[in-house]
Amino acid sequence: MQVFHKLEGIPGNFGPTLLSVGNFDGVHRAHQHVLAEIVHGAKERKAKAMAVTFEPHAARILRPDSDLKLLTPTPEKLRLLAATGLDAVMLLPFTRDLSLLTPRQFAERILKKRFHACEIHEGYNFRFGHKAAGDTAMLTEYGHEMGFAVKVYPEMKLRGETVSSSHIRKLLGTGRVSRARHLLGRTFSILSTPGRGRGYGAKYTVPTINLAPYPELLPAHGVYITTLQIGTGATAETFEAVTNVGNRPTFGADSFTVESHLLNFHPIDLTETTPLRLTFLKRLRAEMRWPNPKALRAQIGLDVQRAHRYFALCRAFAPA
Repeated sequence: MQVFHKLEGIPGNFGPTLLSVGNFDGVHRAHQHVLAEIVHGAKERKAKAMAVTFEPHAARILRPDSDLKLLTPTPEKLRLLAATGLDAVMLLPFTRDLSLLTPRQFAERILKKRFHACEIHEGYNFRFGHKAAGDTAMLTEYGHEMGFAVKVYPEMKLRGETVSSSHIRKLLGTGRVSRARHLLGRTFSILSTPGRGRGYGAKYTVPTINLAPYPELLPAHGVYITTLQIGTGATAETFEAVTNVGNRPTFGADSFTVESHLLNFHPIDLTETTPLRLTFLKRLRAEMRWPNPKALRAQIGLDVQRAHRYFALCRAFAPA
């Protein structure tokens, strides 16, 4: 999959495109459905399948005080988009100048002249142009005039829940990682590195790993059954784990951390730059203040027992 970082980087002979414009945060099931249709249609029409997304997220320019936390930072979003079979992704720099283009200017200058769009696929609530003045009806009208088709997709719902990035953020904000998993079409995970100042040597010999500060979306404070992949590629190892997301109130002053206790631990090579992928499977409980460390240790023992049962059931019902 080709990745373009500026409009001028697209070759003049790139060819006609079937495309979708959006933030694609989370690359959830509704995104996946639209992109699958684009990939299929592009093959039939001998065109290029493209996603046009923004860097940074539009809300961070238009509403800088919103403190938006992303489901998928750009590297992870690109990995997920590549898995759909797209030919190319345009990481369109979202600037004030871009935001001032009228809907007509955006359709004519960007979609038609730059991307040579022959077919555009968008969700029912797609908005574009200055002050989001353009909608799918306007885009369809411009398509008739400028020579591209427009396919509009209705709202996707699964078990009564809307499949959207904003709804998935709300689910994770209340710790409902299992529901978020259903709408994402995969487990929710974050990429990080070990926290600094832990004295890592050539071998790491304790079963608890703190993650480095993570700037994007985390599930609500609480205790979760997780897996932690350490490293990448052929040498990566994945450990079953219990992870606390929160402030450790039992120990006095709040000190936010994401701390994973590895269940099937053995000493491993680990440095401060080792890639980690933490995957959230199930929420066990909310974070609580215990009367003393002994009571906390007893509860952790119960959390670990529940996690062991969870993973034992997963193995028992895994396909042969």
